[in-house]
Amino acid sequence: MANAEHSGRTAETFGETALDTTRARLRAARLGLWLVAAALAVRQAVVVLGTPRAERLTDLETWIGPDGVLHVNGSLYESTRFTGTPFTGLVLKPLTRAAEQALGWGWTFGTLLLVAALAVVLARALPQPVGRRTALLAAPVASSLLMLSLPVRNTLWLGQTSIIPVLLVLLGCFVARDRRVAGALIGVAAALQPTVLLFTALLWFTGRRRTAAAAGATFAGGTALAWAAMPHDSYIYWVHHLAGAGLGGEADALANQSLHGALLRLGLTGPLEIGLFLSLGAAVAALGVRRAVRYARDGQLLLAVALTGCAAIAVSPTTWQHQLLWVLPTVVGRVGRRASDRYVWPVAVILVTTLPAAMMLPHMEFLHPLRDDAVLLLAIAAATVVPFLPRTSPQYRTPIPAERAETVPARWNHVPLLPFLKRVLTRPNLLLELLLLRVTYAAYQQVRLAATGGTNSGGRARAEAHGRDVLGLERLLHIDIERSVNHWAVGVTWLRNFFDFYYESLHFVVPLAVLAVLYWRRPVDYRWARSSLGFATLLALVGFWLYPLAPPRLMPNLGVIDTVHGVQDFSKPDYGTLTSLTNQYAAMPSLHFGWSLWCGLVIAFVARNWWAKSLGLLHPVLTGSAIVATGNHWVLDAAGGAAVVCAGFGLSYVLMGPRAHSTKPGTTTKPTSPARQTPPTTSASPSPSAPSSSSSSSSSPSSSARPTESTRQ
Repeated sequence: MANAEHSGRTAETFGETALDTTRARLRAARLGLWLVAAALAVRQAVVVLGTPRAERLTDLETWIGPDGVLHVNGSLYESTRFTGTPFTGLVLKPLTRAAEQALGWGWTFGTLLLVAALAVVLARALPQPVGRRTALLAAPVASSLLMLSLPVRNTLWLGQTSIIPVLLVLLGCFVARDRRVAGALIGVAAALQPTVLLFTALLWFTGRRRTAAAAGATFAGGTALAWAAMPHDSYIYWVHHLAGAGLGGEADALANQSLHGALLRLGLTGPLEIGLFLSLGAAVAALGVRRAVRYARDGQLLLAVALTGCAAIAVSPTTWQHQLLWVLPTVVGRVGRRASDRYVWPVAVILVTTLPAAMMLPHMEFLHPLRDDAVLLLAIAAATVVPFLPRTSPQYRTPIPAERAETVPARWNHVPLLPFLKRVLTRPNLLLELLLLRVTYAAYQQVRLAATGGTNSGGRARAEAHGRDVLGLERLLHIDIERSVNHWAVGVTWLRNFFDFYYESLHFVVPLAVLAVLYWRRPVDYRWARSSLGFATLLALVGFWLYPLAPPRLMPNLGVIDTVHGVQDFSKPDYGTLTSLTNQYAAMPSLHFGWSLWCGLVIAFVARNWWAKSLGLLHPVLTGSAIVATGNHWVLDAAGGAAVVCAGFGLSYVLMGPRAHSTKPGTTTKPTSPARQTPPTTSASPSPSAPSSSSSSSSSPSSSARPTESTRQ
């Protein structure tokens, strides 16, 4: 054993075994991710092909269908249905007959293959050096993100060709080794989508001038060939329609995600709009190319290509939703020096490019310009102002780590189940918190409404049956006080007005205020409280889905008065602006009471004064009274709300461990065990024959690995 250990063979064997295990796990993870991407691709194909023929692949049908514009002997642009360049029409015309026979299946599966190829090229283009794990997992992750993105889904639904120019540019920049071939690929992409010519500037200023010249020559040749074959159509496109502006519908429609479309939606018209568009477009193009050149020279060529594509999106007169794919590759850029800031940009890009705009911002009129142009604004920000880190920055590979609280001992050995979720002492990124809060609440609203089939009347019969069951159980327990309390409150005008105000106004205000105070004053407690609230809300959604319940005010013949909305005609209910947006049968459990109980418990836990604790605990008492007095919930609904809140705190404890304690942001109160306490010195100077207590403590591993209280402050 000694000889084997001395020779190193045993250690080498153990190392090889560990390496083989790691490789096997990576291969299994890669296979699993590819299966997820395949499942998403199948789902997209099923959704498209399962739609009636008249409603799917509408753009492709108008091009190459039996009555499509590519069959017409006259001009392609006699109508606005064809929005491509004359070169695109020249390429598609020979494929018309073949495409007619495989209009759905061939085009859809061909597009999915192009998406997979695009993901592989993006994975190969990641800036070096790339770890083995990233190299193996990047392609399937990129494929899944592309399948979920709105541009790809829009392309599949319409039967568009917008993936082809993106793939051609990436092939020319990262795959083709011959400069002429690379330039030819980019030139063909520019002939299909003219704003791709902006990439020639990137190539020129990064020293690839032969490639840029080949791209320009290929574009000119393709355009000239189309002009020779279809002179009338070429004149209409390049002269009359000003590079395609005005084709494919109204230029101020939401589908046009370009600067031109955004300015038109703001009400600007005529020479003022044209002048502003040209000046802003020139500024975005210049800044975008300049930044792209800088990052290309820094070794981040994929980011440079993505930024150039984002600039091309903005300066195009018409950029349809299926042409916004250039925004997604910008996730490879790294923003933020702190580890807590590193996830803001990729999360924002993924959410904006995969979720509907209505989920990103509330439905408020003054926010409509931001909501309607969310992808465009993100593309402009990426091209002009987002401070991506250069590779020479020390924080590019190793961001400043977040300071974490020392683990608090738990009652059970297996707690926490997720030890890597240690309590962080510093505040999380505010923008990321607000973004996730908005998206989570929007998803919460969608799930609530979907629990009854998307309408308030969809689950009425089942909800009323559950209401009768709850009423029967309450009568058995002698707690059926809803009607009595409701009629008593109605008889006292000031009490009715108070409960109506309390029910309508404080449901969101108090939890948001508690979160805001904790975020600013107690970051450690904020993370604990936010996680507990999220778990409780998630459990409540399960209850809404599995057990739709009619509240007392919607129970026929019960006689409960709806004090908030007034007397209802159940055949045509009217709950104000929430009539079609909110599931009125999401009563069990009551999150009105649950969120108020969460507020009360959090305040009771973190507050130091007895009066603050008392006010916090008074809030759920008043909320419970209000939900019963207004007829919006049963007593058992409040019990259900309390149950999910307690379960939320329990899940936070089990998964993340006990709540860490801190006195101020960046500091912790850590009791020192007697064994580690430094004995007090009796003399001013240490003995020469023994090291001082300060020097011994500074040299100990435990002290050197953990910063002191003064350094934290």
